[in-house]
Amino acid sequence: MAQPQIKLHYKNVLAKVQPLGPEHGITDDQLSDLAEKTSPLIKQLNEQTRASQPPGTAYRKLPYDAKTPQQVKELVAKLKDGCENLVVLGIGGSALGNIALQTALNSYMYNLDDKQRSGPRLFVFDNVDPTQLTSFLDAISDDLDKTVFNVISKSGRTAETAAQFLIIRDLLKNKVGKNALKNHIVATADPEKGTLRKIADEEKLPSLQIPKGVGGRFSVLSAVGLFSAAMCGIDIDSLLAGAKDMDIRVSNEDFYKNPAAINAAVNHHFYNRGKKISVIMPYSYHLKNLADWYRQLWAESLGKAENLTGSEVHIGPTPVKALGTTDQHSQVQLYREGPNDKLFTFLEVQNFEQDLKIGPAPESAPELQFLAQKNLSLLLNNEKKATEYALLQSHRPYLTVLFPEVSPYTVGQFIYLFEVTTSLTAALFNTNPYNQPAVELGKEATFALMGRTGDYKPNYKYDDFAKDIQTLTKVDEEFLV
Repeated sequence: MAQPQIKLHYKNVLAKVQPLGPEHGITDDQLSDLAEKTSPLIKQLNEQTRASQPPGTAYRKLPYDAKTPQQVKELVAKLKDGCENLVVLGIGGSALGNIALQTALNSYMYNLDDKQRSGPRLFVFDNVDPTQLTSFLDAISDDLDKTVFNVISKSGRTAETAAQFLIIRDLLKNKVGKNALKNHIVATADPEKGTLRKIADEEKLPSLQIPKGVGGRFSVLSAVGLFSAAMCGIDIDSLLAGAKDMDIRVSNEDFYKNPAAINAAVNHHFYNRGKKISVIMPYSYHLKNLADWYRQLWAESLGKAENLTGSEVHIGPTPVKALGTTDQHSQVQLYREGPNDKLFTFLEVQNFEQDLKIGPAPESAPELQFLAQKNLSLLLNNEKKATEYALLQSHRPYLTVLFPEVSPYTVGQFIYLFEVTTSLTAALFNTNPYNQPAVELGKEATFALMGRTGDYKPNYKYDDFAKDIQTLTKVDEEFLV
């Protein structure tokens, strides 16, 4: 039996669609030019992947890695029984993918309803808000013996995750004893080096590996995302099979048969024509956190000051998330009548796992009869069509990703489709999608402010760095109103 396939629908970015026209749509000649420009980049990316160059392309090998899923399953078999709470400590790419998989593939009431849960409750802490973490720790203080913490950090030096880990490690040592840490902490870290790897080895903590050459925002299909998914009953084999299926499709060097190539080319085209904001709008609650995951993938990968030749470009589309139908009532006014500077991508689910029939209209409100006895899914998807139509009337182009269903297989396809889309879009921009140099200054500034010692740079110590930061960021009373 054939597996369900997600599809990219791109008709409504074309100039032939009225009322877009050539001013806001892509003409046949422009599409041919995009195909001619993008096709060699598909081949180039395929060759880079086979040669593992640059290192960031290693994410494309994850669907073919049989070893990691087996390690994950073996660890899950050891820890799942008796585990009532699974807590992920991570930030950015070490958290957003976990949240997206859980929201997409488990029920809305998963954490609250034992009947709907097939594993431990899942909590993901991707921030260091002390009130939030205190509230949670107070709630589970009597259940620490039934709680597993998965700390995820390639280096182990990310300030937020390291701080969380030190709090949890100290709490567990006092509550369950140092010798029992191995029953309650799983470290997902660099396979060979780094602070977290050193701690895991010295304290004999069970651990998983973040593959070399796989950046955080591309890591959800590695142990980073697979462990929490498997612990919570998600079929990780099907997830990876969907990604492998999509790899075949996005490796196709025929531009018109490659959804990642078309997606990248369309985004590149509109960016260069003033539509520099990329809005992704799922019409499914289950898909809403894939939009959060996409925002990091798009922003960190494509927002760059320099291109590959070192020229200053300051390039990159700004990703924005919305949720249908919620944001029809909060954002569409801007989208239709504000600046025409956006390309929209809708996510549509064609067959929902569950549905509800709308009840009959009361006799006192016959004006509601048009809703009566119709499926709620029909209303949701007609709301999407109505929004699409309204946007077209305002000359706003859009793409749609069609999900025949939301399942591990189709979610795996979506993740992989947008990862490869990101690589190809960066190739069109001639930038490096695998680094994030602008993030490092903020990290180092945090280290300085928290009292790190030694040299930040030659002849410039961290304490001097901290003083300079404080001088610029202090709150001056004369400017308080």
